[in-house]
Amino acid sequence: MTSMATMGTTLLETQKLSKSFGGLAAVQGVDFRVEQGQIVSVIGPNGAGKSTFFNVVTGLYRPTSGRVFLDGRDITGKRPDAVLKQGIARTFQNIRLFANMSVLENVLVGEHARLRSGILGDIIKGPHTRREERAARERAYRVMDLFGPRLTDSSNTLARNLAYADRRYLEIARALASQPKVLLLDEPTVGMNPSETEEAMRYIAQLQRSGVTVVLIEHKLNVVMSMSDRIYVLDYGQNIAEGTPAEVRSDERVIEAYLGRRHSTAMAAGLATSIAEQPAAASSGQ
Repeated sequence: MTSMATMGTTLLETQKLSKSFGGLAAVQGVDFRVEQGQIVSVIGPNGAGKSTFFNVVTGLYRPTSGRVFLDGRDITGKRPDAVLKQGIARTFQNIRLFANMSVLENVLVGEHARLRSGILGDIIKGPHTRREERAARERAYRVMDLFGPRLTDSSNTLARNLAYADRRYLEIARALASQPKVLLLDEPTVGMNPSETEEAMRYIAQLQRSGVTVVLIEHKLNVVMSMSDRIYVLDYGQNIAEGTPAEVRSDERVIEAYLGRRHSTAMAAGLATSIAEQPAAASSGQ
């Protein structure tokens, strides 16, 4: 965690947000708020509705009820491209890159939401279009440089030929290229080994220090507890707890959601202790 996170300006908010598929309520009345500069995590057991919540916020699904606000503006039900232009970018649990495009080309795709040249400009390639394209390439390299040589040294490499962790970073870089107000990361460390996870945590902490507001879905509790300013816990689509890491890890409802009723209080306390003792890897990069 960093102290930068309490600037008081609400950037992203949901009010009683719900999404049902037939008779299945995947998200139920979720109230959620992210302030400028924060890292806010959404956790919960498998099937808790976390990715569905992201999909509703970003316009992939229309909500059954409730509202979504970005920087005070109602964006409920807008298409994903409109949500992106408003200022929410995201990554996915399953990496979604253009495998046969280079690293640079993938990042430039992210720039598209902020470019002004239309189809005619792309055909004619006038001075304005050429200037805009040069500026976009310069911004793309600056974004890639946030991840050190991992991406800049491979700018002409096809995305499919990157190492797994680098493909994760490329997807984050592409999202950042759209210059979002809020960055949503859906399990950014999934599939990473412990050393790669620690490196990813340092990069995410660096993004926060640079002014990026981050919402994180993550199953690795050491990542969540060491990085988050605030945590929301979903279970069966409902928000069962929220608060600081210290508050959430000692909440009996959270422990029950992860371990079940049959586990003793002693085991629950052991879980809380083990989480508390996890090394704050992100802090070591600050």
